[in-house]
Order: sequence, then C-alpha cells, then structure tokens
Amino acid sequence: METVEGVARMRLVGGDLALDFVNTRSGPPDGPPDDDVLTGYPELVAWAVYAGALTEPDAAVLHRAAQDDPSGAQAAFTRALRTRDYLDEIFRSLSAGRRPDTHALALLRDDEGDAVGHAHLDEHGTTFTWTWRDDHTLGRPLRPVVHAATELLTGGMLGRIKACGGCRFLFNDESKNRSRRWCSMDDCGTTAKIRRYVAARRTRTTQPTPRSGS
Repeated sequence: METVEGVARMRLVGGDLALDFVNTRSGPPDGPPDDDVLTGYPELVAWAVYAGALTEPDAAVLHRAAQDDPSGAQAAFTRALRTRDYLDEIFRSLSAGRRPDTHALALLRDDEGDAVGHAHLDEHGTTFTWTWRDDHTLGRPLRPVVHAATELLTGGMLGRIKACGGCRFLFNDESKNRSRRWCSMDDCGTTAKIRRYVAARRTRTTQPTPRSGS
C-alpha cells in the first residue's frame, strides 16, 4: 500500500491524464490488480499534484478543507474510486476492441457535466481552455481527470488506446506506426526482451549437439 510520499514513485506512462488515473492500480495484464496508489483522500490530492492536475497551493487548500470536513473528503475519495472503476471499464474495453458499457458512459457524461459546471473558460494563447482556478471544493482533484477522459473519447483516435503486454497499465499509443506494445520500454519492454533472451538461450543449451561426422 502506498503512502503520500510513495505516490511520486508511480510511473506516468499513460500519455493522458485519464489513463494515468486508471493506472493508479497496478498488477499483471490479466486478473485483478495487486497494488493501489490511492489509499485515501491525501493520496488522491498528492497524485493530482504529481500528475499535474493540481498546483501545490491548490493542494494545501484542499488538505485544510479535508481536515475541516473529513466525511466530505471520504465521500470525494469514494467517488474517485467509483470514477476510476468506470474509466477502467471504458478504456480497457476500447483497448480490446469492444464497445464500452453504456452505464459507464452515462456516468462519465454526468460527471463531465459536473466538472464543466465548476470550470472557467480561460484564454490560453490563441485559444481557450477549461480551468478550475477558483474551484477549491473537495471534488476538485477529479474534475480535470473526467474532462481529460471525455476529450480522449471524443478526439477521434480511439484505436491508439492500448493495454500493455506486460502489466495492466493502459496507454495512448502516439507512435507513428501505432506499433507500441508496452507501457514503457524501460520497464515492461525491457522485461519482455530479457524473457525472450533467456528462453532462446535455454532452447539452445537443451538442444543436442550434432555428432562429428554425422
């Protein structure tokens, strides 16, 4: 189980805020997860800072709000876990070429309405973007995640959403030929290469040596 200090040890390899949020649970590619970064509201806030969804000053305000309203913080954390569950269903289905569950999509629609309802449209260069600069309610860490999930779904590149071949992480394949198989070549990709090397070496050493003159 992770602590607030341990949150920064997780790998942000999803290529999208929503996928990195789903990846706060880790484990093998098949079967249930075996570890979870999110163990309470403080960890949720710490992850949001680490992933770039919150600033440190925002986090300080939320920590004070959580101390003043522990039941509200617990409710926000429970909602975050529910959100992660349905985002996992949506994007894992897409990575497998299946249509996501209709109920999960409806939950995302409702949460996106809530997220945008707390946001501002602020000028950003030559365009405008949604921001949550004045939102200091306890649900704040989740709103950029929900909005990122909606943008990923409506961006027209669903074929790029993939599941890692070595762990349960999801990622947005931004390679030119869409041939990426691993969440990270430094981790799962390297592990797979080592396995192939060991298997090949074992095969060579177990094959009979040809007799001379045969």
